[in-house]
Amino acid sequence: MNSYINQRDGVFPSVCSLDCPDQCGLLVHKREGKIIKVEGDPKHPVTKGNICNKVRHMASRLYDPKRLKYPMKRAGAKGEGKFERISWEEAIASITSHWKMLISEHGPESILPYSFYGNMGNLTAEGMDRRFFNRLGASGLLRSICNSAGSAGYTYTMGGSFGIDPEDTIHSKLIIMWGINAASTNMHQVALAQQARKNGAKIVVIDVHKNQTGKFADWFIPILPGTDTALALGIMHLLFSENMADIEFLKQYTTGWEELRQHVSQYDPKTVSAITGIPEDDIYKLARMYGETSPSFIRIGNGLQHHDNGGMCIRTIACLPALTGQWGIKGGGAIKGNSGYLAFNTAALQRPDLLKDKQTRTINMNELGKALLSLEEPVRSLFVYSSNPAIVAPDANKVREGLMREDLFTVVHDLFLTETAQYADIILPASSSFENIDFFTSYWHHYMQIQKPIIEAFGESKSNTDVFRLLADGMGFNEQAFKDSDEEMIRQALDFPQNPYLEGITLDSLMENEFLKAKTSPLFPGELPTPSGKIELYSKAMERDGHQPLPVYKPLKEDGDLPFLFVPAPNHNYLNSTFSNNEKHVSLEKSPRLHIHTEDALKLGIQDKDDIRIWNHRGECVLKAAVGEHVLPGVLVSQGLFADVIGAKQLVNSLTPDRIADMGGGAVFFSGRVNAEKAGTEK
Repeated sequence: MNSYINQRDGVFPSVCSLDCPDQCGLLVHKREGKIIKVEGDPKHPVTKGNICNKVRHMASRLYDPKRLKYPMKRAGAKGEGKFERISWEEAIASITSHWKMLISEHGPESILPYSFYGNMGNLTAEGMDRRFFNRLGASGLLRSICNSAGSAGYTYTMGGSFGIDPEDTIHSKLIIMWGINAASTNMHQVALAQQARKNGAKIVVIDVHKNQTGKFADWFIPILPGTDTALALGIMHLLFSENMADIEFLKQYTTGWEELRQHVSQYDPKTVSAITGIPEDDIYKLARMYGETSPSFIRIGNGLQHHDNGGMCIRTIACLPALTGQWGIKGGGAIKGNSGYLAFNTAALQRPDLLKDKQTRTINMNELGKALLSLEEPVRSLFVYSSNPAIVAPDANKVREGLMREDLFTVVHDLFLTETAQYADIILPASSSFENIDFFTSYWHHYMQIQKPIIEAFGESKSNTDVFRLLADGMGFNEQAFKDSDEEMIRQALDFPQNPYLEGITLDSLMENEFLKAKTSPLFPGELPTPSGKIELYSKAMERDGHQPLPVYKPLKEDGDLPFLFVPAPNHNYLNSTFSNNEKHVSLEKSPRLHIHTEDALKLGIQDKDDIRIWNHRGECVLKAAVGEHVLPGVLVSQGLFADVIGAKQLVNSLTPDRIADMGGGAVFFSGRVNAEKAGTEK
């Protein structure tokens, strides 16, 4: 393995492993074998040496005194957080013997893996773990907590995760950031937008909260949560009715444009204004700006899909660039994601063939609480890695009630004693991305990157791939799939001639170059991987799947007769629950705040920085008020997932519903309702 471990001092190329579209190139400084500094790599063509605070302070996270150093087993009551040290041999023997007993008595589906992309390395996130659980025949996990609804909706329109090259957005003359706080979650898109602005571009932000990105905009448009589909349809109405649509592009590259033109006649500005809370004049202004400015670019955010109607919302916005022919212009089009360009051989990496003829159930990760409490055939063992469901999963009180089950054998593999690990029976220390080899594929830019090991493993920590090799050996699995080295697995994943964009990208070429760009080309002229080969404004595939074939607005589902829509959005210094337990980031973020409109605060007798109690039938929180006009009346927005603090009520996901979105099995974090009052006034 070509690694930098043996070089005790120097500066080494690396890649950020966080679940972020930017996937920055890094330079890691070592002294006496330890990382002392992390900075951006100025040679990276997109990220160009600029990194966020989360990564800049990574060394303090890596060497945090709270980091796990060795395996442990529970030594107290479930959830009490008392553990004692054990060896790796004892840990693996304990896990595998328990699982063998469960399989003999209840079958392998009594075991459930729970993971997500706490580390975006492809080996770590979806490699040996998938092989192991496929061979075991465990219950499958639908990993749909993040972008699945929007991906499904976008795919119906465009055939896959394909957008324009973000590097081309410097040529855009109108940039619409729709439902994305890019300043906190896609900072290099902001840098590109700033460059476009210097060239004369206007930047519009549409969101439920005037966050850092909203303040950056030339024009911020506040909108009621879950109504973005209606706004997109209203824009379409005006593009057709005022003759701003590119009919020639529609004829050549789309299906169903004539049906769409007739369909959107019902979404006039007055109707759309009543739905969205946006003044009619602003709807006219936005539609005309979009219809008359070229090239125009829409950066479609993640938050939009976290609604009951999230898949249809993204599907609808994805139709807009076709109406004005933007896909054929450099700097025009949209980005929801770009992972299609870097698609690799997932079958070779994950080995679904190891399931053989076993028919296993699939459990939606958004319904973890239900799965732990109410399945007819219960989950009896949970293996958690690269995630922290006690904080991140919806309806969190239900999840924690399930984790408290005395008969649930829980194993957690992580860097820290997370809130979920507090409920574990066995805890395994995880290595960081800087301690392993892995390959990374951005879901925004077009570069694949390699991570070579830079430092020795911390304490007795082990990588995801090594842990599942040990578990496979403990279970008696002797297939070659569990003997493959990490390098061999990367070679298998990149052997994928079905994706011509990967031409020339191999393990060897990555080891030599650190990062390589997919061989992309403009989508048009050309065919899309949709059934028709065109942009599907009318989708027969959606019709077959039980959806409306044309974009349509559907209101959010009822969530109790409560006065406020509640949106728990991301914040600037944490990434979900990651960093929420690190002192540096806690000091930067301070305490959780709740944004409330001045009118609502006045009615409730609340002043800025007062404590507000918000609640529904799922739970309650007490947060600090941020009073102003950064949200619309009737909307409450908090930012961030904060670590458990004794005596504090700041678990925002105790309020979020575990319903499932309209497509892709997605989460509906932003479709909950709450009541509110000044804390201390409850009766």
